[in-house]
Formats: sequence, structure tokens, C-alpha cells
Amino acid sequence: MKYLIAAFVFLQATGLANASSAAQAPTAEVPGAIGPFDDLSQLVGTWKPVGETDSPLRIKFYLTARGTVLVESWEVRGRPHSLTIYHRDGPGLIATHYCPQGNQPRLFASGNTERRLHFTFRDATDLDPATESHQHELWFDLSNPARPVRGEIYRSDKGPGAPEETALVRVDE
Repeated sequence: MKYLIAAFVFLQATGLANASSAAQAPTAEVPGAIGPFDDLSQLVGTWKPVGETDSPLRIKFYLTARGTVLVESWEVRGRPHSLTIYHRDGPGLIATHYCPQGNQPRLFASGNTERRLHFTFRDATDLDPATESHQHELWFDLSNPARPVRGEIYRSDKGPGAPEETALVRVDE
């Protein structure tokens, strides 16, 4: 009996005893996205590279998880190619890139100036740096909302590659 009382006191103190009633209580709405996440959320929709009328590439941005996660999905000829997930982490912003090479670099927002957002490599899962390249930097220039620019640098065992930038235009689908 002494152990039962001790367990009850422990559960009450940690709040676990009231878990079922808490689950039934109404939940508060998640506050709106702020700062860089809000800026990136303006990309929701479908995009393609500027000037490439026959490009098979489509980049789709959409919100999920009650507006707390932004998904960037690359498709080539309607088939999934890669995925990048953006979400807040306290006051910061994280991007995890799911690369066709099979590695998953994680980047953090390292700078945000006048509608330009820069992400820098933090770490990666399932990466063999001796044989695989990986996304090492990622940035968005959102100064022209009708023509945002997405840039990236991949890094291999030989060092960083050349920066690649893609200007985007909305697709009406």
C-alpha cells in the first residue's frame, strides 16, 4: 500500500495522472509563424525555373502540422525527387534536406537580411563524406516575391562546389 501511495503522489506531481483529462481539453491555436519562417511561408504554391517553359521540374511548397512546418517538394515529370522540411526550433529555424543521394543534411538559419535568408550546414545523417556530396549551404532571396531565387552549394570530399541559383516563377496548376 505504501508503494501505491508513493506512485500516486509521483504521478500527481509529474502531471501524468491527469493526462487523460488534459487530452480531452481544448487545445490553443498555434500562434502565427514569425520572422524567417513567415517569409518562407510566402512561397506556398507551385514553382518552376524562370525561362524554362518546357522544364519538367516543379517545386511545391506547402504547410503542414497546423502551419508549423513548411515542406519543399521537388518533382521531375511528376515523380518525387527530393524534399526539404523547414521548421522553427525555439527562436531559430532549421532545414532538413532529404537528398536523392540518401543523406539528410540539417542546416540552420544563420542569417536573415532584407528578405534574404541563409542556411548553413549543422550536421547530417546517413552521410559518408568520403564518397558523397551534400547540401552545405542554402539560401533564398525573397526581395522580388514574383521571382524568388533559391540557391545552394554542395560540398564533397574535394571541398565546396560552385554556387547554383535558380530563379523561380509561379505555375498555375
